[in-house]
Amino acid sequence: MNRREFLVGAAAMSVAAGAESSECCGGACVTPKCGRILFGACRSKVEEVSIMRDLGYDFWEWSAGSAFDPSKDDSWWQAQKGEIAKRPLPLRSCNGFLPGKFRLTGPNADHAPALDYAETVLRRADEIGVKTVVFGSGGARNVPGDFTGPREGVPNVEKGARQYADFCRALVKRVADLKTTQVVIEPLRPNESNIINFVFQGLAICRDIASPRLAQLADIFHMMMGGDDPAAIVVAGKLLKHVHIADYETRKYPGFDPKETERLRPFFDALKLIGYTGGVSCECGWGDKGDFEKNAKTAIETMKGLI
Repeated sequence: MNRREFLVGAAAMSVAAGAESSECCGGACVTPKCGRILFGACRSKVEEVSIMRDLGYDFWEWSAGSAFDPSKDDSWWQAQKGEIAKRPLPLRSCNGFLPGKFRLTGPNADHAPALDYAETVLRRADEIGVKTVVFGSGGARNVPGDFTGPREGVPNVEKGARQYADFCRALVKRVADLKTTQVVIEPLRPNESNIINFVFQGLAICRDIASPRLAQLADIFHMMMGGDDPAAIVVAGKLLKHVHIADYETRKYPGFDPKETERLRPFFDALKLIGYTGGVSCECGWGDKGDFEKNAKTAIETMKGLI
């Protein structure tokens, strides 16, 4: 059985199980009654967030390093909380979790400083009710070429993935007392990361660790470019807590190339199938700065047209 056959079979079982036993949003419910998909975008400037609000977006997403900067002291953080609270939409999610200066894999992996940094980010995020912090961080997690295994000169990605999972396990133990914030594992297409390229690989870590502080992200752009099947979303079910989106190949906003919009439909069909009511956030290029309002309007209209 190949990976596609596995995903399709597992998706069918997930739907059957959800139809029989799950509450809405608890599994694969086909007709959600407890909410709707929320739409957001990765932006930072107040004026851009105001534009998003006026266009009907539900939230904004920002860099974790900019929002929570662990190098800054508590007096900075108290002022920063006030600034974030002034924004006209809630900060629901953050990306850019760990800078590339940290090494999570390889012979020089050092988890201690990365754990300290990550814990500060998550505790500050939890204070203001951020739902998800996205764990992509390809620079920190990529397995270096000098970490070879059975095949000489080839990075030992299996061992590297175990190191990454060990980091996740240690981190969620540290922040087990958080009330709201979850870390969501982001698969990245193979040319951006040599581990965790597909949703099922992130799910394996989530299920093994089994912590409410750790969940899964689906990035539709990375899924399309890496060949990940939309059925993986159905398999993820209730473990899926956040979604990123960008147009195929160009990585521009949804609707940038109307001919490519139909590529997005199977992913939204999968989200509807599981009764997904989390965030879908545009992590993409927006074109010229002067066109943000027009292009953000196209993006949200395109996404709403798919649900």
